[in-house]
Amino acid sequence: MATAQEIPDILSPEFAADPYPVYRALRESVPLLWHEAMQSYVVSRYEDVERVFKDRDGEFTTDNYDWQIEPVHGRTILQLSGREHAVRRALVAPAFRGSDLEQKFLPVIERNARELIGALLDGTAPGIAPGTASGTVDLVEGFATRFPVNVIADMLGLDKADHAKFHGWYTSVIAFLGNLAGDPEVAAAGERTRQEFAAYMIPVIQHRRERPGDDLLSALCAAEVDGVRMSDEDIKAFCSLLLAAGGETTDKAIASIFANLLAHPEQLAAVRADRTLIDRAFAETLRFTPPVHMIMRQTAKEVTLSGGTVPAGATVTCLIGSANRDGERYADPDTFDIFRTDLTSATAFSAAADHLAFALGRHFCVGALLARAEVSIGVGQLLDAMPDMRFAEGYLPAEEGVFTRGPREVRVRYGA
Repeated sequence: MATAQEIPDILSPEFAADPYPVYRALRESVPLLWHEAMQSYVVSRYEDVERVFKDRDGEFTTDNYDWQIEPVHGRTILQLSGREHAVRRALVAPAFRGSDLEQKFLPVIERNARELIGALLDGTAPGIAPGTASGTVDLVEGFATRFPVNVIADMLGLDKADHAKFHGWYTSVIAFLGNLAGDPEVAAAGERTRQEFAAYMIPVIQHRRERPGDDLLSALCAAEVDGVRMSDEDIKAFCSLLLAAGGETTDKAIASIFANLLAHPEQLAAVRADRTLIDRAFAETLRFTPPVHMIMRQTAKEVTLSGGTVPAGATVTCLIGSANRDGERYADPDTFDIFRTDLTSATAFSAAADHLAFALGRHFCVGALLARAEVSIGVGQLLDAMPDMRFAEGYLPAEEGVFTRGPREVRVRYGA
């Protein structure tokens, strides 16, 4: 059994290059690790991460978000608890489920996918080298990084011409959240982003209050539950969170789905033949290569987990990327298999999910069904447009990132 000193550090280049062997060593040897530089306890086993997220006994809080995300977003729904959290979630949740999602936003998703894929095929999108009968496309640059941000901008009624600003802001926010080593320049850039985004959004919100439209931002301005309405600052913070979380995670999920399926041609062929399997491919991708590898919580009281005891008031870093590959929970955990029987796609996008990529419990991702719709439509349309898609010659996908992780590019070839 390895000791903590023998396992590569989470902040090391070796871990960044391939975290999965490190995760395995942590689960087997040091399931509860005190990380001095991060000032956090690190948990890596499925049973422990699930317990932290479900928090049935009031042992864990999201008080860590006061310093982790408030400097870049402002105060968000993630920091709330009790009735305050329930009311705020009731204000924002309707747009991400049921008739609002189906009637208002599915057409937005379909249109944005169609427009971006059209640009890929006619050679006007970034990342494509067009040929007469075939082309080489980078699905990350040409589609994945643009699609979810464009969808969110359309949903909010914002100008998609500002895509570069949105992408720059959420990239800065994600860098801030993943700044595990405490780089002061990264921290300062994240805090500047909060100011820049507020300067952009607050006037838009105020204008939308005066002249509402048929968009999500107008709905948020008008929403009321038990006499409570969201302030301009509340709405701005939620929009900032939506752009960062919805953009970064769906971006990486789409890239990872194609990287995984293209590396397993028989499973790709099955999805091509039966599009209902896209849900299975998405669920297995969330387990096998989740977009977010770490989520933090704070202990409300002393808690005993596998490997030891965590004192009250401590930060706990939950390694989703490790828990989702725990051999005590999944058979052949390091194998990508959309047909596995220990993962249920029917519940994979709900609080009853048996993977941990969307968290669990009261802070289960409010945008999970939106992500599912984006992935289902985007993947389906790409498979229709490029039915013979395969990796570009000599290309092998490579992941990057520690806090969030995904392929830096997915270069594919289509046509003759």
